[in-house]
Amino acid sequence: MEQQPPRRFLRLPEVKERVGLSRTNLYEKIKTGDFPKPYPLGPRAVGWLSDDIEKFIESRIKSVGV
Repeated sequence: MEQQPPRRFLRLPEVKERVGLSRTNLYEKIKTGDFPKPYPLGPRAVGWLSDDIEKFIESRIKSVGV
């Protein structure tokens, strides 16, 4: 049985690197419901759950049939 990596919050630079989209594109996709919304972490900080980002990546892979 493969061990799952620990669930954690990812900040914007890591999310951008993982999905290959710019900040502008990410926030446009959030507005249209095509990308997971971030969670507030503090007054001026947000983060995305690593599980949500992995699911997004998997859905992109499945949508192109790879």
